[in-house]
Amino acid sequence: MIDPRRLRVLRALADHGTVTAAAHALYLSPSAVSQQLTALETETGHTLVERRGRTVRLTAAGSVLAEHAAAVAAQLERAEADLARCSTGLAGEVTLAAFATSITEVVAPAVAALRQQAPQVRIHVKDAEGPTAVRLLTDGEADIAVAVEHRDSLAPAGARLLLTPLYEEPFDAVLPPRHRLAGAPEVRLTDLREERWITPWPGNPVHEAVLRACEEAAFQPRVECLSDDFSAVCALVAAGAGVALVPRSALHGIRPALTPAVRPLDGPGPVRRVFTAVRRGSESHPLLRLVLTELRAKAAAIAA
Repeated sequence: MIDPRRLRVLRALADHGTVTAAAHALYLSPSAVSQQLTALETETGHTLVERRGRTVRLTAAGSVLAEHAAAVAAQLERAEADLARCSTGLAGEVTLAAFATSITEVVAPAVAALRQQAPQVRIHVKDAEGPTAVRLLTDGEADIAVAVEHRDSLAPAGARLLLTPLYEEPFDAVLPPRHRLAGAPEVRLTDLREERWITPWPGNPVHEAVLRACEEAAFQPRVECLSDDFSAVCALVAAGAGVALVPRSALHGIRPALTPAVRPLDGPGPVRRVFTAVRRGSESHPLLRLVLTELRAKAAAIAA
């Protein structure tokens, strides 16, 4: 009989690539992870991992078992959801990982509404940029992730997560107040090819979206300032340090003293697509359905 707890260890190893990283994700010691893997190999009668320096690689048998581990985890999630539906009333805790702008625009309003609708439900929010929210979800440290569609955000997910579009929004050009195009009704990206640029750090989906949009406009932006904080980006633009492309909702609530000139783009431009994710099998859990429904309701205001 295979111990499902050891399958979780194998799955973490497949996700993280090293015993140390898997141990960190599972809150175990590296030696405990190694012992669990050895025991699992004994249970199955197969060699499941091959060591290559500091990393480990799953064997063919290990890869097959890791896929079954994902299916077992999903079935356990469904069992917990079914049990939760048997309970009367809505009470419990939900941990939600989301990036900063979505917290401000969607998550916080949803939390406020749920405090009135279901005061027995406690929501814990974790600020997580880039692919971190999805990683927290797959590691079991969050129940719901709100993340931006990006190649890195989905890399660890595979078929284990259920993704649902939440909202999408355009980017606006953000210019210094005295910029030559500050009074234009719209701005073409090609008109900004010679400018200095301010973007989020590499690895942030917005950084990648801006670079891709500029490449499609046949130029490489000259990035001179980097910040993942859009208030800081706007302050730098207002100070004349460069230009930027910023998702429209990220400009909400920027202090007037920091507000540069904001203009829509003329022609095609980048779009930020935001989704929610849950571990497959947990989507019918009543607490998660409650939170997801409220997130969609608040996100509708952005899409409108």
